[in-house]
Amino acid sequence: MSTHPMKENILKSKSLVFAISVVELTKALASDKREFVLSKQLLRSGTSIGAMVREAEHAQSKADFIHKLSIAQKEANETLYWLELLSATDYISKTDFTTHFQSAGELLKMITSSIKTAKSNLK
Repeated sequence: MSTHPMKENILKSKSLVFAISVVELTKALASDKREFVLSKQLLRSGTSIGAMVREAEHAQSKADFIHKLSIAQKEANETLYWLELLSATDYISKTDFTTHFQSAGELLKMITSSIKTAKSNLK
């Protein structure tokens, strides 16, 4: 379905790398800070981004592709929220916050761009 295979491959690989970093961060939060509630939310949304990007790869139609990426977009935005909350409550360091927030923001921009491109190709 993709009209930009290179862009999708970058999105696919970056979302996987991000998911791995979120898993590592949540493992650290559980072991070092004994924090399980917020980190579980972060784990769910942060790993869901890549899962939805993967689902979009095998979308049944352009509309399905856009729908799957729209879910990934929402998950990326939610991930930004959990990172902000974890930072504001001093569960994660400013360095961890900055690194993860920038990565999630970059994914959000890439996903948004892919959705816009796919929508323009529908017309």
